Amino acid sequence: MVSVRRYDRLFYGGMAIALALTVFAGFAATYYLPVVTGRPKVTLSGAPFTTLVHVHAALFTTWVVFFIVQTALVARRRVALHRRMGVTGAVLAGAMVVAGTILAVEAAGRGAAPPGMDPLAFLAIPIFDMVLFTTFMAAALVRRRDPEWHKRLMLMAYISITVAAVARLPGVIALGPPGFFGLTFVFVIVAGLYDLLTRRRVHAAYLWGGGLFLLSQPLRLMISRTGAWHALAEALTR
Repeated sequence: MVSVRRYDRLFYGGMAIALALTVFAGFAATYYLPVVTGRPKVTLSGAPFTTLVHVHAALFTTWVVFFIVQTALVARRRVALHRRMGVTGAVLAGAMVVAGTILAVEAAGRGAAPPGMDPLAFLAIPIFDMVLFTTFMAAALVRRRDPEWHKRLMLMAYISITVAAVARLPGVIALGPPGFFGLTFVFVIVAGLYDLLTRRRVHAAYLWGGGLFLLSQPLRLMISRTGAWHALAEALTR
C-alpha cells in the first residue's frame, strides 16, 4: 500500500501538470499570448476582451495553479494544510461556475459559436460543463474524508472543464463536439488505466463519473435542439 500511495502522488501530480499544459496550450493563442505580447486582444469569436473575460480567465487560471498546489501538498504529506485550503477551493469553484455561466450566456447573446452551430443551441455545451463541474465538486466535498473518492472526484471536476481548452487546440474545433469531448475523455481513460495497473480494478468514481461525462455529450446535444431549450436560451440571453 505504501508503494501504491507513492505512485499515487506521482500520478496525480503528473495529471495536474498535464492538464495545466493542456489549458495553456488551448488558450495560449486566444488569451495568454495576446495578454503578454500585446497582440490584438480578441476572443476566439473575435469579440474584444472585456472585464468579464479577464475575471473568467483569472478564476480558471487560479484553479489550474490551485490544483497543482493541492497535489503538491499531498505529495509532501502536508495533508492538514491541504484540507484547510479546501475551503478556498470550494469558494473558488463557486465563483468559477458563476463567471463561466455568465460568460457563456453573454457569448451566446452576441452570436458566438463554432462555425455551423447555432449560438443558442451551442450554449448548452458550456452550461452543461458548469453543471458537471458543480456535480463533481459537490460530490468531492461530500466525500472529502475519503481520500480514494475525493481525489478522483476532484480530478473528474478538473477534466470536465478542460473541454474548452481541448477544443481550442490546433485543428480540434473543426472536429465538432465528438472530437473535443473524445479527446478530453482520454484523461479519464488514462486515470482508469492507472487504477487497473495499481489496483486491478477501476474505481467507481471513474466508472460513474466517466459514464456521466460520456452521457452528457449526446444528452446536451439532444436538449440543445429542443424548443424548450431555445426558449430558455433566448430568455437567458435577453
